[in-house]
Amino acid sequence: MLPTLRQLQYLKLLSEHGSFSRAAEAAHVSQPALSSGVQELERILGAPVVERTRGNVQLTAVGAEACRRGEDVLARTEDLVEAARNAGRPLSGRLRMGIIPTVAPFLLPATLPALKANHPALRLFIREDLTPRLIAALKAGQLDCAVIALPYEASGIDHARIGDDEILAAAPVGHPLAAPGPIQPGSLKADDLILLEDGHCLRDQALAAFDINIPRGDDVFAATSLHTLVQMIGSGLGVSFLPEMAVRAGLADNANVVIRHIAADAPRREIVVAWRTGSSRAADARLLAEAMRLD
Repeated sequence: MLPTLRQLQYLKLLSEHGSFSRAAEAAHVSQPALSSGVQELERILGAPVVERTRGNVQLTAVGAEACRRGEDVLARTEDLVEAARNAGRPLSGRLRMGIIPTVAPFLLPATLPALKANHPALRLFIREDLTPRLIAALKAGQLDCAVIALPYEASGIDHARIGDDEILAAAPVGHPLAAPGPIQPGSLKADDLILLEDGHCLRDQALAAFDINIPRGDDVFAATSLHTLVQMIGSGLGVSFLPEMAVRAGLADNANVVIRHIAADAPRREIVVAWRTGSSRAADARLLAEAMRLD
C-alpha cells in the first residue's frame, strides 16, 4: 500500500503549523480525521512521522524526509491538475509568480498592463520576496515561477531570459566618485559603501562584480530597500549600486544623487523567469519571460 495524496498533505500541514488543530483547520477537516490520516501514514511507512508532545508537534527524521518528498509529489500533482484545466490555453488560469524586490517595482508596472490585456484569462498571484525564499517556494510547489536575477546557484531550477540589467554606481553630489566620466575599477572602497541588507542578491552580485570583500562582522550601512538606499546616498552617507531598470524608472531622480557607469566591462545581472525542473508550467513560464522582455 502507498501513501495517499491526502495523507501527504496532512503531513505537510503539520510541518507548517506545528499543531494538529491548526493543521486540521487548514485542511478543512476535523482534528480526529487528520490524526487518523497521519496514523495510517505511519502504518504504511512502518515508522512514526511525528513526535506528539503536549501542545507541540515535531516531525521525526522519517517524517521530515516523507514531508520533503511529499511536497514534490503534491507540487507535481497540482501542476498536473492546473495543466489539464488549461490545456491548449497558454497563460490562462491561476499562475503563482514570485519576484525579487529589486525588480518588482520597476518591471511589473511596465509589463503587467499588456500581459493582462493580451491574456485576460490569466489569474496572476504575485509574491515579492528574497531569492532564497522564492527558490524554496518553487521547490515546495508554493510558486509556479519566479522572476529572479542571475548569477544565482540553484539546483533543480530552469529559467528563461527576460534581459540584462546593468549595475550602476550612485554617489552623493560633491563626492569624488560623482565627477564626470565612468568610474574606474578599484575606485570603490568597502569603507565608503552603503549596501542593501544581507539576503538581497543585488548586494552579492555587485560586490562580486567589483571584487569587494566585506568580512563578516564589519560595520556597513545597510538599507532595507532601494528607495531607502537612494535617500541614504542623497544624504551623503556614502556610495552604492543601483540597477539600471530602477534608474530608468526614476528612482534616482534626486538632485543630490549622481549616477555613473562603470568603466571597462560594465557589471550586469541577468533577469530571468525561473521554474522547478519538470514543472508542467514551464511553457507558461517561458511565455511569461517573453512577455516581460526588456528592450
